[in-house]
Amino acid sequence: MDVNMLAEATQLIGDKGLACMGAAIGCGLVVIGAGKGIGNIGAGAVESIARQPEAGGRIFTSMLISAALIEGFTFFAIIVCLMAIGKF
Repeated sequence: MDVNMLAEATQLIGDKGLACMGAAIGCGLVVIGAGKGIGNIGAGAVESIARQPEAGGRIFTSMLISAALIEGFTFFAIIVCLMAIGKF
Protein backbone atom coordinates (compact mmCIF):
# COMPACT_ATOMS: atom_id res chain seq x y z
CA MET A 1 0.00 0.00 0.00
CA ASP A 2 1.24 3.44 -0.85
CA VAL A 3 2.22 5.49 2.21
CA ASN A 4 0.89 8.70 0.64
CA MET A 5 -2.49 7.09 0.09
CA LEU A 6 -2.60 6.01 3.74
CA ALA A 7 -1.65 9.53 4.86
CA GLU A 8 -4.42 11.05 2.72
CA ALA A 9 -6.96 8.62 4.15
CA THR A 10 -6.00 9.46 7.72
CA GLN A 11 -6.27 13.19 6.97
CA LEU A 12 -9.78 12.70 5.63
CA ILE A 13 -10.82 10.94 8.83
CA GLY A 14 -9.34 13.66 11.00
CA ASP A 15 -6.73 13.95 13.68
CA LYS A 16 -7.56 10.56 15.11
CA GLY A 17 -7.32 8.67 11.83
CA LEU A 18 -4.74 6.09 12.86
CA ALA A 19 -6.38 5.67 16.27
CA CYS A 20 -9.71 4.93 14.57
CA MET A 21 -8.07 2.46 12.22
CA GLY A 22 -6.25 0.73 15.07
CA ALA A 23 -9.40 0.56 17.17
CA ALA A 24 -11.35 -0.92 14.26
CA ILE A 25 -8.68 -3.56 13.67
CA GLY A 26 -8.52 -4.28 17.41
CA CYS A 27 -12.31 -4.67 17.68
CA GLY A 28 -12.31 -7.00 14.70
CA LEU A 29 -9.59 -9.19 16.16
CA VAL A 30 -11.34 -9.30 19.54
CA VAL A 31 -14.63 -10.39 18.00
CA ILE A 32 -12.95 -13.02 15.81
CA GLY A 33 -11.10 -14.40 18.83
CA ALA A 34 -14.25 -14.51 20.94
CA GLY A 35 -16.18 -16.28 18.20
CA LYS A 36 -13.44 -18.85 17.80
CA GLY A 37 -13.25 -19.42 21.55
CA ILE A 38 -16.99 -19.84 22.01
CA GLY A 39 -17.11 -22.10 18.96
CA ASN A 40 -14.42 -24.31 20.45
CA ILE A 41 -16.28 -24.44 23.76
CA GLY A 42 -19.51 -25.43 22.02
CA ALA A 43 -17.82 -28.07 19.89
CA GLY A 44 -16.07 -29.56 22.91
CA ALA A 45 -19.26 -29.57 24.96
CA VAL A 46 -21.30 -31.28 22.26
CA GLU A 47 -18.60 -33.90 21.76
CA SER A 48 -18.33 -34.49 25.51
CA ILE A 49 -22.08 -34.83 25.94
CA ALA A 50 -22.22 -37.24 23.01
CA ARG A 51 -19.57 -39.43 24.66
CA GLN A 52 -21.00 -39.22 28.17
CA PRO A 53 -24.69 -38.19 28.14
CA GLU A 54 -25.15 -38.64 31.90
CA ALA A 55 -22.70 -35.77 32.56
CA GLY A 56 -24.56 -33.43 30.22
CA GLY A 57 -25.83 -31.12 32.96
CA ARG A 58 -22.40 -30.48 34.46
CA ILE A 59 -20.81 -30.06 31.04
CA PHE A 60 -23.51 -27.60 30.00
CA THR A 61 -23.04 -25.56 33.17
CA SER A 62 -19.27 -25.43 32.69
CA MET A 63 -19.78 -24.44 29.06
CA LEU A 64 -22.08 -21.56 30.02
CA ILE A 65 -19.66 -20.25 32.65
CA SER A 66 -16.75 -20.38 30.20
CA ALA A 67 -18.76 -18.67 27.47
CA ALA A 68 -19.83 -15.93 29.89
CA LEU A 69 -16.22 -15.30 30.88
CA ILE A 70 -15.22 -15.02 27.22
CA GLU A 71 -18.09 -12.61 26.54
CA GLY A 72 -17.09 -10.49 29.53
CA PHE A 73 -13.53 -10.26 28.29
CA THR A 74 -14.78 -9.44 24.80
CA PHE A 75 -16.91 -6.53 26.00
CA PHE A 76 -14.03 -5.25 28.12
CA ALA A 77 -11.62 -5.39 25.17
CA ILE A 78 -14.08 -3.64 22.84
CA ILE A 79 -14.55 -0.84 25.38
CA VAL A 80 -10.77 -0.47 25.69
CA CYS A 81 -10.54 -0.20 21.89
CA LEU A 82 -13.26 2.45 21.86
CA MET A 83 -11.58 4.34 24.69
CA ALA A 84 -8.44 4.53 22.55
CA ILE A 85 -10.26 6.78 20.09
CA GLY A 86 -12.10 8.79 22.74
CA LYS A 87 -15.65 7.53 22.24
CA PHE A 88 -16.11 7.01 26.00
